[in-house]
Amino acid sequence: MAGAEAKHHDYHIIDPSPWPFLASMGALVMAFGGIAWMRANAGQTFELFGVNFAGANFWIFAAGLLIVLYTMFAWWADTVKEAHEGHHTRVVSLHLRYGMIMFIASELMFFVAWFWAFFDASFYPGEDVQVARTQFTGGEWPPAGIEVIDPFHLPLYNTIILLLSGTTVTWAHHALLENDRKGLKMGLAITVALGVLFSYVQFYEYVHAPFAFKDSIYGATFFMATGFHGFHVIVGTIFLLVCLLRAMAGHFTPQQHFGFEAAAWYWHFVDVVWLFLFAFVYVWTSAGATIAAH
Repeated sequence: MAGAEAKHHDYHIIDPSPWPFLASMGALVMAFGGIAWMRANAGQTFELFGVNFAGANFWIFAAGLLIVLYTMFAWWADTVKEAHEGHHTRVVSLHLRYGMIMFIASELMFFVAWFWAFFDASFYPGEDVQVARTQFTGGEWPPAGIEVIDPFHLPLYNTIILLLSGTTVTWAHHALLENDRKGLKMGLAITVALGVLFSYVQFYEYVHAPFAFKDSIYGATFFMATGFHGFHVIVGTIFLLVCLLRAMAGHFTPQQHFGFEAAAWYWHFVDVVWLFLFAFVYVWTSAGATIAAH
């Protein structure tokens, strides 16, 4: 009887899981609360079936966010458990890597959209498209009256931080392959610290920025592109922190460490995107523009 139930293939059929449905419901509640929250901030109501939800907007959003966060924790915990039980065979691990590659590719398309908006506004500042664009740019780029951030001050500092973090996460990866647990933990700890430092510097830069999101199309495209990247840095830092905690708990082996590998891929993706942001949004835009005093 036991022989009849033995598995003779490399594929893993997971048990029925509530997490896809719960994640969808959490995302729906979070979106509902977010829309109500934005409408409330604009002084508008948000009614459904005769009930005004504007007053409870934050709590609806928070409830959805908690559902999503719990689902993420529980779903990934199940995935880690499956790996420890030996279900992540060679074929399963390969498909997990394909999934991570597709996820990073989808994230890349988000940044393509932000770069598209930035270059469209910067290359054609004087064209009229549906609305008079000149009223937002003054027919020049950066828009008239805008002082830009010095790219060779805090942005350069953050570039060095991210490049160093890419080096330390690679060190941690090679240490893992050599079964050097101390090097693995040290490399991950330094990478997480550098990620936190990057976020702090970017927060400081935002607080002291000489322009605001609502001031011009330049401010809007700048904060959307760099802010979206900053969000990814925070996510990547948390991702690597979880890997550090797992490494301290004895997880990961030289033969099986997809969780760490996925985090390292994600972090390198964040590094590369920043290099493009630094080159174009900071350096290229600052050429001939008025640089704000530090």
